[in-house]
Amino acid sequence: MSHLKLSSWISSEQPFHSTNHIFVQHHSRLFKSNISHPSKSSNFPTINCTLRDLRQRIDSVTNTQKITEAMKLVSAAKVRRAQEAVVNSRPFSESLIDVLYSINQQAQLEDVDTPLTNIRPVKKVALVVITGERGLCGGFNKFILRKAEARIAELKNLGLDYTVISVGKKGNSYLVKRPWISADRFIKGGGFPTAKDSQVIADDVFSLFVSEEVDKVELLYTKFVSLIKSKPVIHTLLPLSAKGEIRDENGNSVDASEDEFFRLTSKEGKLAVEWDKSTGTSDGILPNMEFEQDPAQILDALMPLYLNNQILRALQESLASELAARMNAMSNATDNAVDLKKSLSNVYNRERQSKITTEILEIVAGAEALL
Repeated sequence: MSHLKLSSWISSEQPFHSTNHIFVQHHSRLFKSNISHPSKSSNFPTINCTLRDLRQRIDSVTNTQKITEAMKLVSAAKVRRAQEAVVNSRPFSESLIDVLYSINQQAQLEDVDTPLTNIRPVKKVALVVITGERGLCGGFNKFILRKAEARIAELKNLGLDYTVISVGKKGNSYLVKRPWISADRFIKGGGFPTAKDSQVIADDVFSLFVSEEVDKVELLYTKFVSLIKSKPVIHTLLPLSAKGEIRDENGNSVDASEDEFFRLTSKEGKLAVEWDKSTGTSDGILPNMEFEQDPAQILDALMPLYLNNQILRALQESLASELAARMNAMSNATDNAVDLKKSLSNVYNRERQSKITTEILEIVAGAEALL
């Protein structure tokens, strides 16, 4: 009796039945088609897989979302500590540079000769390139390595030789695969940089410059500006001089066009950066001063501290930039995983609904054929 009623109801609603049949055929073709672009009448992409495959893909995206979200939270916790290290080291670094530049300028007036401040014609430049230890941080490593390659090309155009001191696992692997780039040493980083880590680099730089194997040392690293912005920079480390004073044998300036002396400042409780195109003396130090000790001894005692401090600050800046870049990259990856999971779920529900509708229509057609 129930089959009879169902059959008579379908017969009386024949237009509705044929419309559903067309609807099912249309969606059956949609999910079985080899066309990869979405249909004009639907906002969902065409995915050629079974319901089981769709469930597996949804589970895979869900697991990826959990991983990226965890990495985002870990990077957010670490970047706060790295940012505090950058801000806390700022006052000492600024004061040291002011004192050192003032003493150096006064010592030059008295014809005091110190090895690390000697400006000689440049024949070879050492590039200290600081990269990250891991990936999954967007274009962080790519931008600083691209900056290093641009500087190498600039030095070649000037007819100068160069050598690279690579700091960081990513930079090391990048240069190992490019033997045509002259690399002097590969240094692996660790976790949060310490004075011991920077001392290893400072000793290598000191020996290269004092032995006159190189005539200039430049520091290439990523400067931390904010959580959403960082900038690859070039900073002249040795010799200690103002911008434009270092020249080659032909008298041409060999300073990088973007070489800047910068200072981190705090404005209204926020981290900010001020750029100065040239270095100058501090207002708090008189230009005319008397030395109780030999100025050469004072500079010899301060220069190793200067080297260690500048390299340590560059390592801290680079780490803070890397963690911020990783946090942003994982945040974007998590958002993309959420969107992809939603799209796959919609496709899965539509495919499942289409399959159920097809089975119901087949049952009804079979019941109708038996009458």
